Amino acid sequence: MPQFQYTATSNDGKKTTKGVMEAMDEAGVLQALKKQNLRPLSVSPSKVGTSFIDKLLNPSKVKSDDLVIFTRQLSAMVGAGVPLMRSLNALGEHSESPALKKILSEIVTDVEAGDALGDALAKHPGTFSDVYVNMVRAGEAAGILDEILKRLALQQEKNATIRKKVKGAMTYPMVLMFITVVAFFGLMLFVIPQIAGILTSLGGPDAKLPVITQIMIGISKFILAWWFIVIPVAFGCMFLLLRYIKTPKGRKQFHFIVLRVPAVKGIIRKVIVARFARTFSALNGAGVSIIESMTVTAHALGNVIYEESLINAVEKVKNGQQLSKVLDEEGLYPPIVSQMLAVGEETGQTDTVLIKVAEFYEEEVDTAINSLSSIIEPIMIVIMGSAVGLIAASVMSPIASLAQNIKG
Repeated sequence: MPQFQYTATSNDGKKTTKGVMEAMDEAGVLQALKKQNLRPLSVSPSKVGTSFIDKLLNPSKVKSDDLVIFTRQLSAMVGAGVPLMRSLNALGEHSESPALKKILSEIVTDVEAGDALGDALAKHPGTFSDVYVNMVRAGEAAGILDEILKRLALQQEKNATIRKKVKGAMTYPMVLMFITVVAFFGLMLFVIPQIAGILTSLGGPDAKLPVITQIMIGISKFILAWWFIVIPVAFGCMFLLLRYIKTPKGRKQFHFIVLRVPAVKGIIRKVIVARFARTFSALNGAGVSIIESMTVTAHALGNVIYEESLINAVEKVKNGQQLSKVLDEEGLYPPIVSQMLAVGEETGQTDTVLIKVAEFYEEEVDTAINSLSSIIEPIMIVIMGSAVGLIAASVMSPIASLAQNIKG
C-alpha cells in the first residue's frame, strides 16, 4: 500500500504533527486525519523505502499472524498491570517483524507525545483497520482495554482462519489452470509444428486432414508467427483486468458477479455473514454505538454490494427502524440473521447472540469449502483430460487415416 507524508495541526492550531501514513490515496489520508480531529496542512507521496529493493529487504506489510500475536501479548501485559508504554516498548523490541517493529516505534513516539493509543493506531490504517482502532478507543474509554484486545485477537484469528481456508481451496484449481495454460502454449509452440511437418511429409502438401487437426495446426501457426504479440497482449489484458477490478466501478461489478457464480456464491455469502456477525458483535460488545458499529462493520465486510447495503441501512436505523427489520428487508442476509438479531435487541444481548450466528456460519464455511474442494478436483481433472484428449485426437486421427491409405 502506498505511503504518504503528512503535516497536520490540531483543530485549535496549538499542536503540529508530522508523520507517514499508509493509504490507498491522498483522499484516504485526509479522511484518516479528519477522524483523528486533525487539520491537514500538506499531504504528499512518501519517497522513503519505495524502491523495489527497499520493499524486498524491508517489507512494509505486517502479516496477520504477527498482528494477532502482538494483540494477544499486549492484552496479557496490560491485563497483568504492566504500564502501556512499557508494554509497547517491550513488544517493539522483541518483535520478529521489521515492519511491525517500525510501526510500534512510531506508535510509542505518538503516545509519548500525548496521543491516545487508538489515535496512534489510526495513523497506520494499512495495519490497524477501522474495526481495530474503534474497539481500542472504546476499550480505553471504558477502562477495559485488556478485555477488548482479547476480543480483537480472537476475531483476527477467526478471520485469518477463514481467509486461509478460502485461499487454500482456490490454490489447487489455480495451479492446475496455470499448468494447463502453460502446457497448451508449449504444445502449440513446440509439439504441434513438428507433428504438422511429419503429417505433411507423409501425406504430401495436398493431404486432406480432419477439421480438428486443421484447427489445431492453424492455431499453432498463428501463435508461432505472432507469439511476440499474442503473449504480451494476453498478459496485458490480464494486467488491465486486474487494474480495472481495483477501481471502484470494476470492484463493484466483480463483487456483483462473484455473488452469482454457482458453487462459489454460497461460500462468499456465508463468509460475509460470519464476518458481519463477529465484527458487529465485537464493536457492540465494546460499547461502540450502533450507528458507528454499522458504519465500521460495513467497511470490514470485503464486498461492495454488502457494504453499500449496510451503509444504506444506517440511515434507516437513524430514522428509528430496528436493525433486524432493516436487514430482513435488504434481502442479502439469511432469515436466521434478522431473527437472531431481533432476539438480541429484545433481550439486550445482541453481541452474545451474534457470536452464536458467527460461529454457526464459520462452521458452515468449513463444510462448504471441504465440499467445494472435493468437487473441484474431479472437475479440473476432467477439464485437463478433455484438453489432452482433444489434442491427442487431432494428432492420432490423421495418422490413422494415413496408415489406412498406405495399407490400401
